[in-house]
Amino acid sequence: MAQDQKPGQQSTVVTLKAVAQHLGLTPGTVSAVLNDSPSSRSIPPETKKRIHAAAKELNYRPNFFARTLRNKRTYTIGVIVEEIGDTYGSAIISGIEEYLQPKDYFFLTVVHRHKIELLNRYSQLLSERGVEGVVTVDTTVHEEPSLPTVAVAGHKQVKGVTNIVLDHHRAAFLALSHLKDLSHTRIALMKGNPLSSDANDRFSAICEVAQELGIAIDPELIVQIDIEYATPQLGYPFAKQLLARKKPFTALFAYNDISAIGAIRAFQEHGLRVPQDISVMGFDDIPGAAFHMPSLTTVRQPLVRMGQVAAQTLVDRIEGKQEYPAEIAIEPDLVVRESTGPAPKS
Repeated sequence: MAQDQKPGQQSTVVTLKAVAQHLGLTPGTVSAVLNDSPSSRSIPPETKKRIHAAAKELNYRPNFFARTLRNKRTYTIGVIVEEIGDTYGSAIISGIEEYLQPKDYFFLTVVHRHKIELLNRYSQLLSERGVEGVVTVDTTVHEEPSLPTVAVAGHKQVKGVTNIVLDHHRAAFLALSHLKDLSHTRIALMKGNPLSSDANDRFSAICEVAQELGIAIDPELIVQIDIEYATPQLGYPFAKQLLARKKPFTALFAYNDISAIGAIRAFQEHGLRVPQDISVMGFDDIPGAAFHMPSLTTVRQPLVRMGQVAAQTLVDRIEGKQEYPAEIAIEPDLVVRESTGPAPKS
């Protein structure tokens, strides 16, 4: 409540001019400091401190519409995501929000579910609504965009697009080295749905690293995920497929954590113990991975951090603070829990 405000009285909107009068400065000087404009560089640090302190004391809030008209900007970005309810997309969006909120940026989110007609339509609608740039999540960009664009899990080199990518070779090395150290030589693999941006690159990295480590890959121990579910049902039927082939294996490297959790259920229904009979390796380290029974060994993909990096990169590009990099690689970590153990001797 303002100092002179009485109970039940509506708050008085404090204007930029009022802050300037309070300090005995010109509105232009106060505006330059509070908006961090280039002209504020010549203003003494002590004056800047006084302005920020007065704005806080008077509870000054900038007029968004005046700011937009003055700078000819909307301070809004678009986020194009394949699925908003899954743990992958929601974690990245959380990271985007964490970075943008203190910057007073807004974001509009659209969900395309890998439907090309929706993707094209939503891209146009976001542009018409004045977004200044776009972050895409698990969405392949095929042609040069009209706006600055950052793609999380983007793998195509497209002019104007910065790709935020996980180092999949390192991720595969961490996972397969762990299984090899546990004496697993017959490792089953789940390939991701081809619609997922990471699917092909991740599987290619696994094949390359397996060859480097001397691990043979049996085609009959590979299953292809061809459905789209944001639940453990993603992995359950394909683990059943592996068991139906009656080809022995001692470990499964699943495409992601939710498919790994679904696979564990399928194995347990078949009377197999995890990890005593079959070890299971996930990917992502979703929040529930640590609390599943058994807790899931996985390759941690820092999804929230990837969202933060994507938002920061886009804002820096919009504000002209840097030349855009074509790619930013994020390092994974191995998280060892209960779902992996030594290969059974038999």
